[in-house]
Amino acid sequence: MSMNEINDRIEKAERYILVAVATGDEEKAWTSLDELAELLDTAGGETACQVVQNLQHPDRGTYIGRGKALEIRDMLEVQEAAGIICDDELSPSQLRNLSDLIDAKVLDRTMLILDIFASHATTREGKTQVEIAQLKYRYSRLRGMGDALSRLGAGIGTRGPGETKLETDRRVIQKRIKILSDDIEDMKRARNTTRRKRTSNAVPTAAIVGYTNAGKSTLLNRLTASDVLSEDKLFATLDPTTRTAVLPDGQTVLFTDTVGFINKLPHNLIDAFRSTLEEAKYADIIVQVVDASDENSELHMKVVRDTLKELEITGKPVITVWNKCDLTDGTYRDFEADASVKISARTGMGLDDFYDALTEILKKSRVMIDTVIPYKDASVIAEIRKYGQLLSEEFEEDGTHVKAYVPRALAEKRGLTGKR
Repeated sequence: MSMNEINDRIEKAERYILVAVATGDEEKAWTSLDELAELLDTAGGETACQVVQNLQHPDRGTYIGRGKALEIRDMLEVQEAAGIICDDELSPSQLRNLSDLIDAKVLDRTMLILDIFASHATTREGKTQVEIAQLKYRYSRLRGMGDALSRLGAGIGTRGPGETKLETDRRVIQKRIKILSDDIEDMKRARNTTRRKRTSNAVPTAAIVGYTNAGKSTLLNRLTASDVLSEDKLFATLDPTTRTAVLPDGQTVLFTDTVGFINKLPHNLIDAFRSTLEEAKYADIIVQVVDASDENSELHMKVVRDTLKELEITGKPVITVWNKCDLTDGTYRDFEADASVKISARTGMGLDDFYDALTEILKKSRVMIDTVIPYKDASVIAEIRKYGQLLSEEFEEDGTHVKAYVPRALAEKRGLTGKR
């Protein structure tokens, strides 16, 4: 980035005061605000300062209480801030009352995440999913919000397809949501067709999941020699990407990179991206990527697991990959996973251990065959080489004697159950 571009960003970046309510664990609130600051940076804004208000529970009318709201109103001019961003999702009344009290722009965590998704979505499916989430969020907040939405003006919190004419008839918005939902269903059917083809080919699939910015796309690139966008930013990639990799033992595996998870991920986004996230539901193996250098890695793992449970993605073999171990020292284990390995997706460190763990899990999903395949069925041996692990082959009078590990689906499809 040139100096002119940097100066231009500094001049245009919106500054915000970040606000959270601590209901017991103040340190947890500060940690969450640090993540909110990262989200703001990803959206192109700047953090003016952070404020934590200790309350037994968020104020029903103003989230932080009237006195603190007036105090922050005075801080806005001093900090040269455009408004505030609250670390929780605000109710319509909280949004309206806060906006009236501070007479400035008020956003919440959900609006900020939706803004980032709107900026980063590139495919038709991604854009459609984001628009549905935006419309559902704002639909429930149109009635009785007064000037709260109008104060948003332009910039952060207003970008994306969902901003167009949202102040118009609620029935128009409902109709638009219906149209978009039908489009998503069409895309889902196409995705299911693609998935069935993969299943019929007996290629094992692994879904790469994890907290945002844990290094999922970097790992996918390393494993498959791809060039998927990989940046040190939250939600750098949204759209699922599937690539083929050949393991050292010759086994072919399909790896799918999924959208990253985050604490307090808006439910509207989970619902909108459900068809995309279901790539993990139909995968044979879950590869959970964890940023080992992040002091909040345990919390991140809990968020990922809770989200997977919400999506009913359970009962699958899990490999926990402790990524970025080139940046930190320590012993890392995950007793809930079937295997746990330390790697650096950036440098390639520890990938042999990952391949070994993956191979061992794949073996459990395969069957051992020891049979003679007639020469007229030579194409079956090509399938074994592609989708399984060929241990030996010997040419005999009536065919090729093979010993191999093959996916159970391929064995059943080709009748490879005979034993020598």
